[in-house]
Amino acid sequence: MENRDSKKLWLSVEGKMCPQPMKLGRYTAEAYQLDPIRLSFITSRYKFCARLLTGLERVLEIGCGDGFGSGIVAHMVEHLVATDINEDLLADNRERMNHVKNISFEYFDFREKPYPEPMDGIYLIDTIEHIYPEEEPLFMGHIASSLKGDGICIIGTPNTTADRYANKWSREGHVNMKDHNGLMALARAYFHRAFFFGMNDEVVHTGFPPMAHFMWALCVNPKST
Repeated sequence: MENRDSKKLWLSVEGKMCPQPMKLGRYTAEAYQLDPIRLSFITSRYKFCARLLTGLERVLEIGCGDGFGSGIVAHMVEHLVATDINEDLLADNRERMNHVKNISFEYFDFREKPYPEPMDGIYLIDTIEHIYPEEEPLFMGHIASSLKGDGICIIGTPNTTADRYANKWSREGHVNMKDHNGLMALARAYFHRAFFFGMNDEVVHTGFPPMAHFMWALCVNPKST
């Protein structure tokens, strides 16, 4: 019988793996250092968006942060425009994530105007709760105006019922928390159709909305078009 060596086999296989080393961005690095389980939640939220947007030609993210999740969505779409209002963060993303060829990191403020090119899909995760209520009408109106008539908009935000468990940075930055009724009222003000999903940890569901830690509004048919 041939003398087989599993260690030798695996080291041979492993030696063929030559990924380009990459650094984590500032938000993701902090999460990994302080509460690494959060990375599984973040990854699952982006996976949810990626699956729903799979195959679309041009997709836009609002509030991309350090770009960790952007790469997940980019893997499933033709091109991703990842926007944010932090110029320094965007510059770091462009350098740190230059191996992802179908992402463009751009500064854009949706409080000011719609994106100049209508998109097939738009998503925002953990963003709407950072927009002051008085800024929300222009912000949402510009989002709806940036989407093609048959496009998809996905809004993800924490449930206000979970705010008591948020860390101090989240509580300071979360100026526009919503429950499921508030999220759906917002979505239906700018889209003809909107569908609610809850999320707890990595699990997306249609269960009792007040017990969902995170919430999604899947929106189609924008009223502005």
